[in-house]
Amino acid sequence: MAKQVAFITGIAGFAGSWLAEELLAHGYTVTGALYDNEPTTNLAACVDRLELVSLDLTDPSRTETIIGQIKPDVIFHLAAIASVGKSFAAERLTYRVNFEATLNVLQAAEKLPRLKKMVFTSSSDTYGVFSPVNKTLAENQRQAPISPYGISKVAAEQLCRYYLRGHSVPCTIARSFNHSGPRQTDDFVIPAFARQVAAIDLDRQAPVMKVGDLSARRDFSDVRDIVRGYRLLAEKGQPGRAYHLCAGRAVAIERMLNTLRGFCKRSIKVTVDRARLRKNDIPVMRGSNRRAVQELGYAVRYSLKQTLRDTFDFWKTNLSSGD
Repeated sequence: MAKQVAFITGIAGFAGSWLAEELLAHGYTVTGALYDNEPTTNLAACVDRLELVSLDLTDPSRTETIIGQIKPDVIFHLAAIASVGKSFAAERLTYRVNFEATLNVLQAAEKLPRLKKMVFTSSSDTYGVFSPVNKTLAENQRQAPISPYGISKVAAEQLCRYYLRGHSVPCTIARSFNHSGPRQTDDFVIPAFARQVAAIDLDRQAPVMKVGDLSARRDFSDVRDIVRGYRLLAEKGQPGRAYHLCAGRAVAIERMLNTLRGFCKRSIKVTVDRARLRKNDIPVMRGSNRRAVQELGYAVRYSLKQTLRDTFDFWKTNLSSGD
């Protein structure tokens, strides 16, 4: 039987590169889109087994042409402006990439008569502020985003449902909560901490870390668990339905920092930098993964400590290789 062809947007990114490896390990032929001159460093382990194309997803005509030529059985749409913080400074670009590019992918998908599934990667940031503040969120939670990033993802979810109803595009939605691991840039909290702790361990930084508010609690997963969830969504997910991919527990940022500090051979002093403090509208974010467990067979395989350890080791190796 011929292998299924998967097309990944954002394949060279953090999650995209791990998804490529997950799909290859399960017998898929994997193709993916790179934007112009995008580095393929994250794909080093599998680049020789991939078909890569250069594609600006905000170009509707070229997006339709490329996807039409590849004729994938499954589309995984991961490409996005993924930083909540950066979305405030680049609001128009966030909407263009996260909404308009999704529209272009859906319009191209509509013309694929044998498309089995499109997996759209959304986010828990679509929920915004809710009450009570410590509730465990299910997929029926009202969406009330408070960032351009969250707004763009809610809008793109609605596009996916519209293209399912009106154009029969079999799109399912992954509402992922925070996830981390090796290869994630230090624009995000775990790799930001891990990079500093690794630098201190290598005697390249004074053993002092300046931090902001460490009290926020977040539902963190390992990226390798999350991309397994993406594959399961392609194979078992119900079109039009959203699924939480999360661990189902909220952990304080301070606890994660302390775990990372424990990997370092030097004692690290942590000081609060008041300039980094800002009002935290969402003190606790925790999701229920019951639907994904029951319908997809989703399971959490990586402990948070393992994720933190692997991220620390990744940064230590990267910093050492710069010698």
